[in-house]
Amino acid sequence: MRSSIRSMSESTQKYSITMPRDIAEAARARSGPSGLSAYVAAAVARQIEHDNLNELITVAEAEHGPITDEEVQALRDQLQQARRRQTPDGANTA
Repeated sequence: MRSSIRSMSESTQKYSITMPRDIAEAARARSGPSGLSAYVAAAVARQIEHDNLNELITVAEAEHGPITDEEVQALRDQLQQARRRQTPDGANTA
């Protein structure tokens, strides 16, 4: 998925968007040296990844049934253990 998002960003085009002023001002304040356009593009890329993951979950649940809370917790535990193994001091970096 990430490669498809990168390929979308290879060329750029200017767009005009409308958003609430307070959100735009907060984004501009946080955008830093890369600028508002890069900040917004990164946010949109993350949203596309999120939407793609939700689509995959929907397809998987349609084929295999709903994911239980126990399955979600087991996967969170596995992720936390993997993160501990990756850090030198075993601290959780998330």
